[in-house]
Amino acid sequence: MVTFLPTRPGRLADVPSFDRAIGGAESNVACGLAAAGFAVRWVSRVGADGFGDHLVETVGGYGVDVSSVGRDPARPTGVYFRTAGDRATDAHEVAYYRAGSAASAMSVENVDLSAARAGRVLHLSGITAALSDTCLSLLRELTAPGPERPLVSFDVNHRAGLWRDADGPRVLLELARRADIVFVGEDEAEEVWGVVGGPAAVRAVLPEPSVLVVKQGGKGATAFVSAAAERGLVAPRGGAAYRHGPAPLGRSQSTSSIFVPALAVDVVATTGAGDAFAAGFLSATLRELPLRDRLRHGHLWAAAALTAPGDLAAPPARAHADRLVAVGDDTWGTLRLGPGWTQADPAPEEVRTP
Repeated sequence: MVTFLPTRPGRLADVPSFDRAIGGAESNVACGLAAAGFAVRWVSRVGADGFGDHLVETVGGYGVDVSSVGRDPARPTGVYFRTAGDRATDAHEVAYYRAGSAASAMSVENVDLSAARAGRVLHLSGITAALSDTCLSLLRELTAPGPERPLVSFDVNHRAGLWRDADGPRVLLELARRADIVFVGEDEAEEVWGVVGGPAAVRAVLPEPSVLVVKQGGKGATAFVSAAAERGLVAPRGGAAYRHGPAPLGRSQSTSSIFVPALAVDVVATTGAGDAFAAGFLSATLRELPLRDRLRHGHLWAAAALTAPGDLAAPPARAHADRLVAVGDDTWGTLRLGPGWTQADPAPEEVRTP
């Protein structure tokens, strides 16, 4: 969607002007990964209008392949407006205008499925599933086991206001159980599925994914990984990870887990932090880094988003992030990041390694 960000704090009714930007869970992840040097394709649909032009040109400007983005001559590009306040406060307002949009009309028939399946990892979001029945059918098709299916990453991204009926929790659980890598917030799991008892309780509800990341807000994140996927998670196309797909529903897997605390951050805005965390984790996954390092990269990319005003923020340079990821646990616990930290790359001797 096209995002309109207020030029000053206040109620939407009082803000006189807005700055145009872009937003959207999957496109945020795509832009972040492309900005970090990965080959990324965005598969979607936008209207044949000026806002659609802006989205395609802007996302493409990050280095994302947008050749598989369809243009819908009959439906507009979705837009939304939000206040400058933190999303966690009661004063925060978001006004979505995407009912009947081009993206909400995505379907198995009008999306290039081969393009969506061509990458090493296919990243999906529960937001898309909520937009329409045809979007849900599309996600069910893309998460179905099969020989051409890549590794599927799924961010639950529960948005209660988007679901048209009470089936949202059941549908999101179904899709998450079919994925290989799942991201879900601890508070989100309680809200959508009534799960309490911490990350282990979330894992009990979602034993199927090879990797489950339970985000715990400012506290940190816990990742569970199956024994089979602990090494070589991202295999070449046609490798075991792709041939086997996710574990059959209901089958428990032997797993290990690790908790990595979040960083202290001087927050500018929270919007986009979850997408940035997913992109950072996936970037480290594609590099086949250890599970602890994947979580640390997730935290660092989230910190880049938290210290910037818009939905999208440039990720830290790889060498910069790798130096921070390599510090000992004590040093990691003392780090504090503020606006501009991604440009203040420390000299190697300034970072203590384990």
